[in-house]
Amino acid sequence: MKLANEKKAADPVILDLRKVSTFCDFFIIFTGSSPTHIRALAEGIKEGLHKASVYLHHIEGVGDCRWVILDYSNVIVHIFDSETRSFYDLERLWADGARMRMPGAVKIAKSNKKRR
Repeated sequence: MKLANEKKAADPVILDLRKVSTFCDFFIIFTGSSPTHIRALAEGIKEGLHKASVYLHHIEGVGDCRWVILDYSNVIVHIFDSETRSFYDLERLWADGARMRMPGAVKIAKSNKKRR
């Protein structure tokens, strides 16, 4: 999704759920680096799609910005911080869906070292 790439969303994944779900067709999952970044990603996607006449059905999680959900009915966008994304692991929970990488995606390097 170009809108997310422009705002430097990390580790984007699209899950095609059409064969395994009745409530939506796709999950789009991103990681943001901070609450401010997550909020900017959500606003950028929301505004960009609104300009393209794609309207948001519902939004959740903007308050603490650890996991924001943008519900576009057949497409649900999940924007996580890295800890929350790892904890809920939607990619594993919905592993029966076809996983697709997005072109031009930013990858977060994982490290076992603790920050000081």
